[in-house]
Amino acid sequence: MVYLSFHTWNPVEGLSSMQFVGFENYALSLTDPTLWQTLWNTLVMAVLSGVPQHLIALPLAYFLIMMAARMRHWLTTAYFLPYITSTVSVSMIFYVMFSKDSGIINAILAYLADAGWSSWLFGGLSSVLPLGWVQENGLIRYSVSFVVWWKYVGFNTVIYTAGLATINHDLYEAATIDGANSWQRFRHISLPLLKPFIFFGVTLTIIGNMNLFDEPYVLTVGGQFAQTAGKTISNYLYQIAWEWLDMGSAAAVSWILFIIIGIFTSVYFWFFGRQGLGGE
Repeated sequence: MVYLSFHTWNPVEGLSSMQFVGFENYALSLTDPTLWQTLWNTLVMAVLSGVPQHLIALPLAYFLIMMAARMRHWLTTAYFLPYITSTVSVSMIFYVMFSKDSGIINAILAYLADAGWSSWLFGGLSSVLPLGWVQENGLIRYSVSFVVWWKYVGFNTVIYTAGLATINHDLYEAATIDGANSWQRFRHISLPLLKPFIFFGVTLTIIGNMNLFDEPYVLTVGGQFAQTAGKTISNYLYQIAWEWLDMGSAAAVSWILFIIIGIFTSVYFWFFGRQGLGGE
């Protein structure tokens, strides 16, 4: 891949078409405004989908671990199902739900806007419906982020549930005897002992969300509806390689993305790694 990034190469023309160009692919990529736009899109969607994953998964896991074991296993399985379901299938289902003219989301919002009991809250939507959830640049990031959040919140819930299961229950009983309520037990017992699991889960989220490809690609029909706001850097990388057949530039963009992910992960490790891994 490093060797390829210093060459121009169209695979259709064979290996004989490969030509050495030095750092030209890197220079062109770094001055390409589309690269920075797609990187910004990726960062926005990574934050919009990643932060809620952990803010919801953590208390949800605590709630599940406090429930009866039989019900906990059923609910954990239910929340984990989206993660093991095909990403393409999930994205296609949401694409249908997000449909501007026949999607169930716009239909529900239209009903709520017209119904007497809910019109005071949703009535203002009548003038803007139907919404183009995956067609309009102002909404597409939120739509993609919601699908990513829905798919991976269960995965993080399972991580935190496993972490909470390792905590000695005697600690909770002792805290209860001392008069600690549920929030205080979560704040002073569960949360500190979960730091290694939080560090592991957030690290996976950073790496995974920076490589986001399937959900935006399917929801925007291969980028047709994502000319500015919905295209991630991985989608742009695919376009360079397999639509424009410019493998040298694609290799250079791959290394740029690799370095960016490395920087984000290193910064996170620098600030939270010691505590996250249980050190002082």
